[in-house]
Amino acid sequence: MSAEAANSATPGPVAGAVPPVVPRRKTRARIDLRRLGRAALLGPASRDRLPDAIGHVGDAHRAHHPDADLEPLRRAYVLAESSHRGQMRKSGEPYITHPLAVTLILAELGAETTTLTASLLHDTVEDTDVTLDQVGEEFGAEVRFLVDGVTKLEKVDYGAAAEPETFRKMLVATGNDVRVMSIKLADRLHNMRTLGVMRPEKQARIAKVTRDVLIPLAERLGVQALKTELEDLVFAILHPEEYEHTRELIVENASRADDPLAEMAEQMRGVLREADIPAEVLIRPRHFVSVHRVSRKRGRLRGADFGRLLVLVNEDADCYGVLGELHTCMTPVVSEFKDFIAVPKFNLYQSLHTAVAREDGQVTEVLIRTHQMHKAAEAGVVALGNPYTPSAEEQALAGDGERADPTRPGWLSRLLDWQEAAPDPDTFWSTLREDLAQDREITVFRPDGGTLGLPEGATCVDAAYAQYGEDAHACIGARVNGRLATLSTVLRDGDTVQLLMGQDPASEPSREWLEHAHTPAARIAIQRWLAAHPAQGAVEAKDARVAFRGEAEGPTSSAAAGEGSVVRQGGRSAANVLVDRAGASVRLAGCCTPVPPDEVTGFSVRGGVVTVHRVECAAVARMKGAGRAEVGVRWGDTAECRVTLVAESFVRPHLLADLTEAMAQEGAEIVSATVEPPTQQRVRHTYTVQLPDAAMLPGLMRAMRNVAGVYDVTRAQPQTQGA
Repeated sequence: MSAEAANSATPGPVAGAVPPVVPRRKTRARIDLRRLGRAALLGPASRDRLPDAIGHVGDAHRAHHPDADLEPLRRAYVLAESSHRGQMRKSGEPYITHPLAVTLILAELGAETTTLTASLLHDTVEDTDVTLDQVGEEFGAEVRFLVDGVTKLEKVDYGAAAEPETFRKMLVATGNDVRVMSIKLADRLHNMRTLGVMRPEKQARIAKVTRDVLIPLAERLGVQALKTELEDLVFAILHPEEYEHTRELIVENASRADDPLAEMAEQMRGVLREADIPAEVLIRPRHFVSVHRVSRKRGRLRGADFGRLLVLVNEDADCYGVLGELHTCMTPVVSEFKDFIAVPKFNLYQSLHTAVAREDGQVTEVLIRTHQMHKAAEAGVVALGNPYTPSAEEQALAGDGERADPTRPGWLSRLLDWQEAAPDPDTFWSTLREDLAQDREITVFRPDGGTLGLPEGATCVDAAYAQYGEDAHACIGARVNGRLATLSTVLRDGDTVQLLMGQDPASEPSREWLEHAHTPAARIAIQRWLAAHPAQGAVEAKDARVAFRGEAEGPTSSAAAGEGSVVRQGGRSAANVLVDRAGASVRLAGCCTPVPPDEVTGFSVRGGVVTVHRVECAAVARMKGAGRAEVGVRWGDTAECRVTLVAESFVRPHLLADLTEAMAQEGAEIVSATVEPPTQQRVRHTYTVQLPDAAMLPGLMRAMRNVAGVYDVTRAQPQTQGA
């Protein structure tokens, strides 16, 4: 048995203070676990009915699954009770009260029979003489698999010193069957409810692990009912003074004579009755942590801040009907509207969010969803039921012990991809911890109408790897809401992102991309490539394909007097420049981007660097006028070169994609690009490109002119100011 379960009792400041998250039916009293424990000691009941000790579990299960076969639960309880008989919790309760409580939590969330059976047995293999083979023989392969998974989780250290490989295996087991983590979360919730007699330092340690690992997992699995209660229990232990202050605010508000939420709820019921939309309007009190967050955000709280209104309807279309009526008959706060039905969250959550204002200025937040959406919002993966088809072939274990789960939430699917791609367990662990720390998600749209779910703060780099996987190594830029953007651009909720891909199959990511990658998928893919190509990764620390961006001046290289200097640009060799100054470093000026056979001259700048300009560049005249001495430079053997081209075109769909594709086919690598806002249906593009040989420039310009809609392509004219 776990340390938490073995040394537990009811917490002083928490018991009774945290309101139950899962609504309980009025016809069933709150469970008395001590009474259940005493009843368990009386032994199994007759075979034609459930033992009294788990009657409440059966009632809760039948409320969600009226036709469920309760016989497996009866047999599982008999085995669990007899196996744990004589084991006591620290509080003095028989140990069987713990698996009973865990199973009741899951039953009230709507878990199916197999999950509840495994929950009753989840500690038997670890803490009693019962073996996995016995569980399998008595209850089948599914229950055996779940009990084995939960048993392995009990051995995982979730703390800062957690063994990454063990934690990785734990999460892989979760990804293979979400019911394993469902049982673990319910197990942790009951242990947190009964944590009071432990030493304060141990309470704090367990609470921190729950906060850092298990609460984020509950959020990602969509089990809001467990997540919110765990948050409140952790809040009470780690922040007792703030918890007590929040409790006083809630008690004070409950004692007020007026209730703006109740008044607004009644007004909404009238509006919806008149519109002939069948709906339930319920008041949803905020849990303690939510009240605390709102108070920090808004300062003094008013009555409507202590809860939200929940409108439940039968059909998806009714959700939008309710929204229309409320926005028509009441004063909407438009900035608060979010549609998570059309674009569900990554954890299966669907709902419409809006807010309406009262005449006194109080704002009431409103959630609108169907009954089925509400079940998914509260229970998440627990409400999925058995994620496998009845086919024996599909239920059977694969050779490596993994299974295919078609209903697995997107985050879990991505998690399995991360662990497979991670070069080592430590990388997987560190990136996962970073991901768990992200508590908000944004949705961005692809040009084809698809969506990408990304954490808040994600960039175009993250979007590229979310959409293309390791093929994103070839990404050369992006357009955000129709405008060219760097790959480091931070995306906002609702942005439309078009990722621009190069044609070179040997494309490679830049080490600099790691600075802009926030998702595990992106970081792991980049780190994996860099680990496999250490030499390339070290050389191209400033790979220009990181983004469509310009550089004030080109990179440098040193040379002896009269010797050829291979100027390095973006980690690749460029034109060979001869300079008449020993030991000088050479840099091609970004203002005029000289290439062979341009006539060039040079000037010495800070650090002993010689910048090379085209002789007609405006910067040359300015520096001569300032008395700066020229340095003799000339082209040696031609090699790669960098040049800036200006394309004039008419506005048409897909022009940018066609133009960049034509350039890539000619062997040009786009280093930077800008597109000016269209005027009179014409648009001006400026591209800085890298060519393997300057002799390729005329062919490149011809290919660009041949793109439909492009009417001219020229070399960039020297700028009129500064170099």
